[in-house]
Amino acid sequence: MNRRLVVALISCVAVVGSLAPAASAATGDAWVHQIGTYDYLASPNYAGLAPINSASKGTTLGLGTFNNLDGEFVMVAGTMYRIGTDGTPVVIDGSQSTPWSETVTFAPTASGPVPPGTTCANLATAVNALVGSANGMVAVRVRGTFSDLTFRSVPAQTAPYLPLSQVVAKQTLFPLGERRAVLVGFRTGPDLAGTGAAGLHLHGLAADRKAGGHVISCVAGNDVQLSVQHTDGVHISGALTPKS
Repeated sequence: MNRRLVVALISCVAVVGSLAPAASAATGDAWVHQIGTYDYLASPNYAGLAPINSASKGTTLGLGTFNNLDGEFVMVAGTMYRIGTDGTPVVIDGSQSTPWSETVTFAPTASGPVPPGTTCANLATAVNALVGSANGMVAVRVRGTFSDLTFRSVPAQTAPYLPLSQVVAKQTLFPLGERRAVLVGFRTGPDLAGTGAAGLHLHGLAADRKAGGHVISCVAGNDVQLSVQHTDGVHISGALTPKS
């Protein structure tokens, strides 16, 4: 039976489907706990809505950004990092404000090897095959040795904000070549368009935690494993207007 695909909008202007159960992420639920939406970023608006830790308690995997797009956010095994334009991951406590973040208590429902030579651009196909669906929100972890591994970050922005496409044009790239790494993120199906980034969105960290960011490219080596979790839905918190 298909899992429910529900978006719960808390402190927002509308409710789609039904509200999420009254349980915190610390209970180990299978909901994505999110602040803001990708559509909010694309409007464009990069002003922070709430602290990351206001929705991430008990979660273990996630990604997002910070107030004014000031760095890439990635959570691996419950530890949160910020990667700025110097490319260096810094452990954070989650008190930083975010316009958009997604976290989940990661409990894989399926896993399997990634064929060597698979590119990042083709990982979404592997995710869909593993979960048996192109819909819903799927949490993803990919780890192993990659070649052509490239991360990125973007500089902080000021209002009035430029569109995302123009911001990304000024991104700083971190080409790492061959490196062991863990990549985490979410595959957003067409039924949840605008909630998360369309398709597969990954952030990552090198195994030595000395590099990271938004994943631009990668090619799977001989030891890459893909793990996925088909979540119950998305619980969105934080009014979609910046905090004064």
